[in-house]
Amino acid sequence: MAVKIRLSRIGGKNKPYYRIVVKSERSNRDGNSLEILGFYNPLSKEIKVKLERVDYWLSKGAKTTPVIDRLLKIGGKRGSVKSSTVKEKADTNLDNNQKKVTPPEESKPKS
Repeated sequence: MAVKIRLSRIGGKNKPYYRIVVKSERSNRDGNSLEILGFYNPLSKEIKVKLERVDYWLSKGAKTTPVIDRLLKIGGKRGSVKSSTVKEKADTNLDNNQKKVTPPEESKPKS
């Protein structure tokens, strides 16, 4: 039996919310899962994953979907063994050597 780590939708209409789950490759998207590993809220960009369990399932031969790979890379936590919560912001894509630069405020002429 091939096992995958993938998303399962549990949100309502126009309010997507996903669980990160381990399930059989042949099961449907919202069917029974072997284990719940975390969640992903695309509206607030919040991700919570039990990374030690992800590592466990990967060691047992589970495959990840491309979306799960991307979510794990956003947090920069792939291969780590701690649980993490990541809230994605605009400055998270900057390298360690780069800093967020804000333009200087223009002085207004006095009237």
